[in-house]
Amino acid sequence: MKAVVLKGHGGPDDLEVEERPEPPVGPGEVRVRVKASGINFADLMASKGLYPDAPKTPSVLGYEFAGEVDSLGEGVDGFAEGDRVFGPTMFGGYAELVTVPVGDLYSIPEGFSFEQAAALPVNYCTALAALVEMGGLREGQRVLIHAAAGGVGIAATQIAREIGAEIFGTASASKHAVIRAQGVEHPIDYRNLDFADEVRRLTGGEGVDLIIDATGPTNFRKDYRLLRPGGKMVMYGASEVAEAKRAFDRRAISALVRMPLVATPWWKSFAVMNENKGTFGLNLLDWWKGEGLSRLGALMEAGLERGTFDPVVDVTFPFEQAGDAHRFIADRKNVGKVLLTP
Repeated sequence: MKAVVLKGHGGPDDLEVEERPEPPVGPGEVRVRVKASGINFADLMASKGLYPDAPKTPSVLGYEFAGEVDSLGEGVDGFAEGDRVFGPTMFGGYAELVTVPVGDLYSIPEGFSFEQAAALPVNYCTALAALVEMGGLREGQRVLIHAAAGGVGIAATQIAREIGAEIFGTASASKHAVIRAQGVEHPIDYRNLDFADEVRRLTGGEGVDLIIDATGPTNFRKDYRLLRPGGKMVMYGASEVAEAKRAFDRRAISALVRMPLVATPWWKSFAVMNENKGTFGLNLLDWWKGEGLSRLGALMEAGLERGTFDPVVDVTFPFEQAGDAHRFIADRKNVGKVLLTP
């Protein structure tokens, strides 16, 4: 089978298409012929040696896919060869074939393309974990969504809109029309404005109830100060680190050194009691390894049944242009999801 293989840690230049053995199918497993694979910031970090959980190179990245059932392992019920399916995968998504446990597989909703389905697992499970499970967002509350034009940002906006929250979102000015259409009431041009000053202005100095942010320590410090009493901040990534050219880039080291100090370092324990704020760290892969994604997957399926989730796909690249796809995301060009197709 054809697969995109990460040969080293040189970033996009180290992604090459190779022939690899077809994955076997064991009991309780399903093999899927992939039609589209999702790209996430974790892939970009892994390509530079900045993602500790990534497999050793040479390896195949990719955390989500959509396609057709190719073959079924012993004891599998509920699916048949040719069924249109999607799901998450613990690496290996950048390939023509992927094998996953049947419990991680979902049927593609009627009317959804393979590309839309491949944009669902990571983005919507991350947003549901941050806003619903951790953030406990309620109607009438204020939420600040960073990178609101990205895949997770659009998913989070759709979820917050359904809940009935007041939505603030950061994005470059060229993307404001798109995020407004999704439900962001207060678009903030983070390139030309200090987002913290703008949030304070828009809220009369009160701040917000929930912030979800995957940018890194520079913004995390500002986020924490914007929280109202009872407010929560969910940190789920560090694109500031991913923008580094390699693992030991000065920018990456600076960001990593500052990470432990951004919100609630140990010496602030008593002060935190008086501030009445909370911080959460979210790593979807660790969540997945710990208890699986069934809880979040059930929330995702419920949203799909209600018809409130509408994944936005920006552009698809063929496997042979995987490096260009990574650069496209790193350069902040995307509005919605970027995908690979065999």
